[in-house]
Amino acid sequence: MNTHLYLRASTKDQDASRAKVALELFAAEKGLSIVGVYSENISGTKLNRPQLLALLEAAEKGQVLLVESVDRLSRLSQADWDTLNATIKAKGLRLVVADLPTSHMLVESNGITGQIMNVINNMLIDLMATMARLDQDKRVERIKQGIENKKLAEPDWKPSGKGRNTTLWEQVKSLMAKHPTMSANQIAKLADCGVATVYRIKRELA
Repeated sequence: MNTHLYLRASTKDQDASRAKVALELFAAEKGLSIVGVYSENISGTKLNRPQLLALLEAAEKGQVLLVESVDRLSRLSQADWDTLNATIKAKGLRLVVADLPTSHMLVESNGITGQIMNVINNMLIDLMATMARLDQDKRVERIKQGIENKKLAEPDWKPSGKGRNTTLWEQVKSLMAKHPTMSANQIAKLADCGVATVYRIKRELA
């Protein structure tokens, strides 16, 4: 059975191809032949993603759309997720999520067993897509609250740098101060950001 890999990261500081090796191993274990790899750095809240759209255009009925986790595919609003999900189903694709074991059976299951697993899998994926969207909403709200609190504490303060995540930068600075011997990779993991961001903050503080 043929499969298309979809890889996504939110920012240029993150590596969209990080999961490529893991998905290649997964495909090999399941006897899947990789016919396309689509990778992009773009927010999961956007429905209009060039590589995802290219995958959906190229994929054929019965093939597998393989992703690492549901949040790599969607942090979309409910309406946009409904649109994407309907498109995947209309194309006749099997959506397999590496970290969702119930979806693995879609690779092999047919007949009544396959139909039952498909129903269960769709329910779980819908639930996980909702959780991914709520997690995104919480992140945005935390950032807004962090900026508002900063402005209250320092009325003359203004965010510097286009697109800078002020809350994340403050978190990284705090981690570096508390753990001066910790490596950039370790700090990046704790802050859930790219190593490049950590190095950029280090240069700013130097």
